[in-house]
Amino acid sequence: MDMKTELKICQSCGMPMQEDQYGTNQDGSKNEMYCCYCYKEGAFAQDCTMEEMADFCAPFEVEGGRSKTIEEAKAGLMQYFATLGRWKA
Repeated sequence: MDMKTELKICQSCGMPMQEDQYGTNQDGSKNEMYCCYCYKEGAFAQDCTMEEMADFCAPFEVEGGRSKTIEEAKAGLMQYFATLGRWKA
């Protein structure tokens, strides 16, 4: 593995991204801040609040074994998302 390769984190949903998962800018170039699920052609795929994003992502946290309950997952995601670029006040 290339030592320069650093794992980027989507600044909207928190997903670790590899280059093939980067979102796209309006001109079709790669956007390294957001993943392909959150950001397409220069715009966010979902116009949602941070809480709505946490609601959407919580089941994946439980499924992946990172949280025991949806409530626990959502609480953790709300804290985590507050540190990401899209949601920082």
